[in-house]
Amino acid sequence: MIARFLRHPLGITGLVLVGIPTCAALISLLWVPYDPTVFSPADRWLPPSSAHLLGTDNGGRDLFSILLVGAQSTMLATVLATLIAVAVGLPLALGAALASRRLGLLLERGIDIAIAFPTLVLAIILVTSYGASIWVSSLAIGLGGAVVVARTMVPELRGALASPYVTLATAGGVSIGGIVWRHVMPNTAPTLLIRATQLLSVAALAEAGLSYLGFGTPPPTPSWGRTLADLQSQVLVRPEALIAPSLAITTLVIGFALLGDALRDALEPDQVRAASARTSPKTARRSTKKVPA
Repeated sequence: MIARFLRHPLGITGLVLVGIPTCAALISLLWVPYDPTVFSPADRWLPPSSAHLLGTDNGGRDLFSILLVGAQSTMLATVLATLIAVAVGLPLALGAALASRRLGLLLERGIDIAIAFPTLVLAIILVTSYGASIWVSSLAIGLGGAVVVARTMVPELRGALASPYVTLATAGGVSIGGIVWRHVMPNTAPTLLIRATQLLSVAALAEAGLSYLGFGTPPPTPSWGRTLADLQSQVLVRPEALIAPSLAITTLVIGFALLGDALRDALEPDQVRAASARTSPKTARRSTKKVPA
């Protein structure tokens, strides 16, 4: 699988695109040319030069430094939101898959309704209650992604639970926890990994959008979305200043999207083989031998 992924042109391109903002975030932990939180009115709207590679904004802050430090906030919020989505969505899907038919159907309908609830509205509610922060915006994005993870994983988990080897393990007295841990999760992990990678792209774009609207990382901490909003208010003065933050956001979003597509293509042969193995009589006979009497 790893070899197929590394040979995939989309995988290599995605790694390069995601690697750029990742390196920027890591570099900013050790070195930044200027403090992006310090305003210098005397240096406002300076053009690009050796001293300021991307120029300065209307507050005299170095744009290159803002983008470097802003990568930290964007990457942290993106990863945190995805982790929240998986941590909440997977147990929800597992509960729906293991529940009785009526309760499982009820949970699925609830998930469908939750998918239709806008993430922006949830973010506004949370920001109003707890104030704007990177944690609040990540929570809003993560909860929005959780229902997507749950909706994707419910049929996968049900298919795995209906497999012959799970039936044999149940008849052999294996506990439900053991079945889920040893049989169900390993066979549904590829789908979860693909969905999580795709969610990174959605989370990066959502974080930039929330910060742009003022519901993300609060000032003076730099954020790519809020930087874009600040520069757009002065678009008639320095329209070229919007190029750098726009490219930064686009690079990260497209990079994660390409990684998700490449990962899906690389895992598809393994998923097909796993599905065939689950339904083959030979596998059922081998499983029978392994199940204690």
